[in-house]
Amino acid sequence: MGEDFLRLRCKVQHYDWGRTGADSKVAQLHALMSGIPVQEGVPYAELWMGTHESGPSFVFWEGMQSGQEGVPLKDWLKEHPDALGQKVVERWGADLPYLFKVLSVAKALSIQAHPDKKLAETLHQKRPDLYKDPNHKPEMALALTPFEALCGFVTPEELKNALDTVPELTNVLDQQVFEGLITIQNSGSPEEAALSLRRAFTELMTLGKPIVAETVSNLVSRLTKEKQLRDLTEKEELVLRLETQYPGDVGILSAFFLNFIKLLPGQAVYLAANEPHAYLSGECIECMATSDNVVRAGLTPKYRDTETLCSMLTYKQGLPEILTGTPVNSFTKRYSPPFDEFEVDHIVVPSGDKVSFAAISGPSIYLVCEGVGTLTPQRSTIFGLKVGDIFFIPAGKDIEVSAITEADVSGKASSSLQLYRAGVSSKVLTNSI
Repeated sequence: MGEDFLRLRCKVQHYDWGRTGADSKVAQLHALMSGIPVQEGVPYAELWMGTHESGPSFVFWEGMQSGQEGVPLKDWLKEHPDALGQKVVERWGADLPYLFKVLSVAKALSIQAHPDKKLAETLHQKRPDLYKDPNHKPEMALALTPFEALCGFVTPEELKNALDTVPELTNVLDQQVFEGLITIQNSGSPEEAALSLRRAFTELMTLGKPIVAETVSNLVSRLTKEKQLRDLTEKEELVLRLETQYPGDVGILSAFFLNFIKLLPGQAVYLAANEPHAYLSGECIECMATSDNVVRAGLTPKYRDTETLCSMLTYKQGLPEILTGTPVNSFTKRYSPPFDEFEVDHIVVPSGDKVSFAAISGPSIYLVCEGVGTLTPQRSTIFGLKVGDIFFIPAGKDIEVSAITEADVSGKASSSLQLYRAGVSSKVLTNSI
């Protein structure tokens, strides 16, 4: 195989919000990649592809047994920094600047935000047990299935409507805070609106547990009764669902402050540092800067750092931008969020066809999600590809990918070979640093 490409063995994370057993795309891909059977009843939440110490990938050489881990990719890169390309090494050192993932989400996985670089360094210094690295974590989720999330704060109009129609919210907000929020949301400057929103959101998120439990109980009781008389809004239906997952949790109330979005397969949403969000359901490809820093404040059994979360948010209002991908060629769509560390390509090669990828001056990780085919690096030896294969392509290596027609168990020919590629943002690789 040489150093034209490396097959990887990657780690799976069993968080309790993951989809269980074979119902999880993460479980399916991990089983196909590793040869380890899926465990029914066990949650499979995330498949990590990269070098983060909490879930490192390993180089898997041909002939190794399935139980052998091989060499950590991070160690291999330290010995072969040229595989990252000069610009990546100059900017980020001898390591991947991004972490590539697949997520299978069965229930909400916390009201959270990721710190910017400066805050991440501070948090890591103060609490390295909680904040395990000093890096920021901008991220993007690209839907594989219909995918639901809470992302960013709602518009002033939607917030005013929530305050007008959800008495349980206004009953627990200080009257002065509530009146100021209504007034400024209607006529104040963006800076004043952000400050008033911060006051109200902080007050809500720091309410005592007994008050939260009573408020949620009253809210759910009212909505349950009204559901017999009218159709509930999508946000109200979401509140009832969240209550079954996290009874009496303040995150249920915070949902009225946040945008509820539904991505279709092929749509993506990106999240900058210090923006609140919570993934709710579905499966996605995710990419982020290499970090695992998460500040949580609701819908989670994990540690909540509510004071930090409320103080770090930008309090920008409005719907997030939805990316649909920009065509690179007839087979490839590229998702390019405004971050330097990463971009993601979705590649669909029709059965019997092939596509060549010119050498890129940065490192790439590829994941095969559907179909079968071949990989020919540097126009040399041909290697087989199948679902679950994950491989690393060093900087400066061109490859050719072909899709093979193969009948499935029903006798129907496979329609395409589908891959996802994570790489450093093209604008970094094409511009001088």
